[in-house]
Amino acid sequence: MSQSYDRGLVEDFGRWRDFTAGMWAWIFHKFTGWVLIGYLFTHIAVLSTATVGTAAYTNTISGLESLLVVRFLEVGLLAVAVFHILNGLRLLFVDLGVGLEAQDKSFYASLVLTGAIVVASVPTFLAGAI
Repeated sequence: MSQSYDRGLVEDFGRWRDFTAGMWAWIFHKFTGWVLIGYLFTHIAVLSTATVGTAAYTNTISGLESLLVVRFLEVGLLAVAVFHILNGLRLLFVDLGVGLEAQDKSFYASLVLTGAIVVASVPTFLAGAI
């Protein structure tokens, strides 16, 4: 018979403070992957309006582009995609044995580079909506 151990709520919530950069990289990579899968379904739904006709597709796209919230969601999508790509490249190099000692630094570098790319692209995404 096995014994169970009740860790309690304090330990369960306190363990987030003990996560290393590698654990956060794993969590962010999984989260961004799921967000990209969710976006794929939205993308297919919007593209499916083209089966009705070109006017329906054009109206859908112009209607979505006119909404400011959609522009901000596009910036968020860019952030998710860029981080997922950069972290994927980081993981590729780690799997190849390159940069094993600097995994934390490369994770932080991917975060900073993602932030720089997103901040630099905000004026482009919001140009037509404001």
